[in-house]
Amino acid sequence: MKNFLLAIQFLLIIPLKIKDVNDKEIARSMAYFPLVGLFLGLILAGINYLLHIFGFERFSIDIILIISLAILTGGIHLDGLSDTFDGILSRKGREQMLLIMRDSHAGVMGILSIISVILLKIALLYSVTDTLKIKALLLTTVLSRWGMVFAIFLFSYARQDGKARAFIKDKKWTTFFISTFLTFILAAFILKIMGLIILLIAAFFVYVMGKFITNKLGGITGDTLGAINEITEVIILFILTIWKGGNLWMI
Repeated sequence: MKNFLLAIQFLLIIPLKIKDVNDKEIARSMAYFPLVGLFLGLILAGINYLLHIFGFERFSIDIILIISLAILTGGIHLDGLSDTFDGILSRKGREQMLLIMRDSHAGVMGILSIISVILLKIALLYSVTDTLKIKALLLTTVLSRWGMVFAIFLFSYARQDGKARAFIKDKKWTTFFISTFLTFILAAFILKIMGLIILLIAAFFVYVMGKFITNKLGGITGDTLGAINEITEVIILFILTIWKGGNLWMI
């Protein structure tokens, strides 16, 4: 239970304030990232239900949902996205890129990346059919959180220190297998075979993103994990939009 609460504390703004935590416990909490994603998706589903009761239009609801997603996560993934784009698109050397990513000031490319991702999420969520919307929210939040775990176990860490180092330093393959098993079960439950297909597609894109980032920076960082989470959410919503109305949903 403590590891699950740690995962919530790390990924959401819920102030649990768990103390006396060591690096091994932090690393083990990754096993529950998909469950935190499910919890987040259920909160968004609840917000969607309440707004619908109060008579909000679909487009307004979707905007509020994407804003709520950013607020509930404390904007940490969007911040990582911004820092990653500022660094990687700076056309500087590897060490300079890493320094730029630690600058607290957002650059033009970082701001553009945040605006682009938020607009894409709103547009894609709005394009998903009403019957699939809740499933889309759940699958997106679950798979994107697992995507960070997958990247952590695939790639090395680019820095000597940093907030994400504890996850990587003490990672155990049992943690990855638990996280993947939970994700497999949840994806199948949410969208049956199509959920598993989207899981495989998401895994492929996480690998491609991680490989690209590693080639640029020599490894991943906490910021790039946030970027991977954000882009994975967009990719999943994009896939769900493309396949919206097909009979494949009933497989």
